[in-house]
Amino acid sequence: MFEQLTQLAQQFGENAVVKNEAIPNEKNEAVINEASNSVVSGLQKIIADGGVAQLAGLFQGNNANDASNPVVQQLTEQLTGNLSQKLGINSSAASGVAASLIPQILGSLVGKAKDPKDSSFEIADIIRAVSGNSENNSGIMDAITKYGGQFGLDQNGDGKVDISDAMDAVTKKGGGIGGMLGGLFGK
Repeated sequence: MFEQLTQLAQQFGENAVVKNEAIPNEKNEAVINEASNSVVSGLQKIIADGGVAQLAGLFQGNNANDASNPVVQQLTEQLTGNLSQKLGINSSAASGVAASLIPQILGSLVGKAKDPKDSSFEIADIIRAVSGNSENNSGIMDAITKYGGQFGLDQNGDGKVDISDAMDAVTKKGGGIGGMLGGLFGK
């Protein structure tokens, strides 16, 4: 996933970074790498801070490229700080780069993850990348259980999302936990 994120950052970095006179050419690659790293580390921080519902909300509707989305705001602020602190880019230029790149990267990431015809980003891969270990994966599954009914994951209508729903998803849709996660994230 990191490689695909870097490709998205490079794709959107042409105007925001490479053609930006406020960014020295010798820092272009570092800025683009920092953008992709900031997306992953920012999403990891959101998960670690208990923001699974925020992350799930990012995948609902078309708000991943909306600058007023709390996840987009948090990642934009993080990238702005990282560009200033790590690369010495002035805060105004860093803010402009982050405000341009983060919504585009997240919008594309979520769009690709939700598109059944595009396998470059799978929701399960995103969860694995941002959760880091099985303990966090169980936390995500707890959140899916908590919020799953809101997203139509309660397959058997018993008011909770559990292993029975996963089994029903497997037998009804053939999607297993991937199908459940896809349902959570609107895929």
